[in-house]
Amino acid sequence: MLVRRAVAVCAMVSAMSIAGMAAIERGIIVREGTIYVAPEPSSAKLSNIGRGREVAIVERSPGWLNVVGTVENDPEQETERNVTGWIVDKGVITPATPEGDKIIFGEAVDSEAEASRRGGRKGAAQDAMRLYARLAEYFPNSPLAGEALYRSADIRWQIEAIDAATRPSSREHDPSMKFQIDDQYMKKVIKKFPGTKWSDLAAYRLLDNKTCGEWAAEAKCPELEATLYMKYGDEHPQSPKTPEALYKAAFRYSALIVIYKSNNDGKKAADSVTRATTTAKRIMSQFPDNSDWSTRAERLLYMVQNNMPTFGPTVE
Repeated sequence: MLVRRAVAVCAMVSAMSIAGMAAIERGIIVREGTIYVAPEPSSAKLSNIGRGREVAIVERSPGWLNVVGTVENDPEQETERNVTGWIVDKGVITPATPEGDKIIFGEAVDSEAEASRRGGRKGAAQDAMRLYARLAEYFPNSPLAGEALYRSADIRWQIEAIDAATRPSSREHDPSMKFQIDDQYMKKVIKKFPGTKWSDLAAYRLLDNKTCGEWAAEAKCPELEATLYMKYGDEHPQSPKTPEALYKAAFRYSALIVIYKSNNDGKKAADSVTRATTTAKRIMSQFPDNSDWSTRAERLLYMVQNNMPTFGPTVE
């Protein structure tokens, strides 16, 4: 895991050994830079410093900043260290920078786009993750703060989810047996920005840790997941993810029709028909303008009403 900012700041204090650290100006790097021994480009290079990295500004000289900068130490272990030296006075955003929040956000969006591009810049996703997080920290009252904190948490979540999917535990039927993605960053979004779109999105991500790996054609998992998604839809009616959550619930009810029939449990199969039908109609009624999920709900309803299986062998 990345070293926490608090630890980095403590290391800065130790490195500089000066009084009045509270008055030290801090900033965020929004472009690749180099830390030099002296304020001239011909001097020895101490380290490179990347986007989203934090610096404490010790001294200013025309065109240069003497800083303690947080740099990458071991890419594989994701550890950091602090380096003291000089950087060119360009691309350092401080809380006093006019429109600083927008500049950092813009750089983060650009880095995120770069990460999604085939052959994009190495480490661009991590750059975006740091930039979004720093924006929320440096500009907590910015209208972009909530979105930035969520985007940072979401990038981290996606990175960990890819790793989780490669583990044998990803196929476990019991959600508690799966590798659990670190949820502290999503919970931080919910705590800091309750009742917002961003807390709604964060709450939806948290469901990933509560779902099964594989169903194994048993009723337990789709029953559990349908309940989770229905509860989310009821508790987050304004969330952009509510139509999707309700559709996932409706699909699981439709899958249970097949599972219960195979177990000769006609009563539960009939109940699942009702639940799938009611939930699909709710999506169509509540979200008629969301063409993706309302049309999928329409298709699911057609299949259920015409006794067409949606789970298992679907060729008859």
